[in-house]
Amino acid sequence: MIVKEEFLSKLRRYFSLNLYEVKIWAALLSRGVSTAGELSDIANVPRSRSYDVLESLEKKGFVVMKLGKPIKYLAVPPTEVLERVKKNMRKEADDKVGRLDELKNTEVLKELNSLHNQGIDLVEPTDLSGSLKGRHNLYNHLELTIRNAEESVIIMTTSEGFMRKAEGLKPIFEKLKKRGVKIRIAAPITKECHNAMKEIKDVAEVKTTDSKARFCVVDGKEIIFMVMDDSDVHPTYDIGIWVNTPFFASAMYNLYDLAWKGMKPYKK
Repeated sequence: MIVKEEFLSKLRRYFSLNLYEVKIWAALLSRGVSTAGELSDIANVPRSRSYDVLESLEKKGFVVMKLGKPIKYLAVPPTEVLERVKKNMRKEADDKVGRLDELKNTEVLKELNSLHNQGIDLVEPTDLSGSLKGRHNLYNHLELTIRNAEESVIIMTTSEGFMRKAEGLKPIFEKLKKRGVKIRIAAPITKECHNAMKEIKDVAEVKTTDSKARFCVVDGKEIIFMVMDDSDVHPTYDIGIWVNTPFFASAMYNLYDLAWKGMKPYKK
């Protein structure tokens, strides 16, 4: 059986299988029904491992063991495997989320919070900063910072950034608005932003600007700014800087406030 390494790598990534599993599975798909020994020879997997691998694939719903001698294995249709994998992933995710939810009212979380609070008292102001590499990590920290806002959130971003934030941060913005937090967003609003504008107009005040910058200031105390133009960098190489600095953040807030007065509300 000749299967490209690139194809096997994709199977491993999409279905969370190890190398022996994808080799045996691909071999069985090419045969339909086969014995462990035959699959071992076809897939170039040691016979001592083939039975363990097939047992693992059976538990995951990729194959079915036929009764009789010699024992043979039947390949489950790939479309059905896909649904089974999705179902299993959802169940695993729900189980993990459930276990984490159980921590909320336990002594474990109280002790963790106690450790954290004690540690914060020992932290130097210069230590309350960090670099954020990759847009996924950047947005995770952005969401964390914004979620704790008490008075205000100001954001300046690009057109693409505006659309990303309208989609990803709207639930957070809705909660902040209910708490009375004022949210203002400035961005070069284009016609491509129209749908995002409809999504976010009820939870944030938006104005259009020609300026190109990417930053967020929360309560005039914390600031996150991105050092790259998102149109020129791949998401995995995006970089941001987070600093807890009332001195600098409040200055940025005041500058933003002055610029805001000269910006125009978006008109379709």
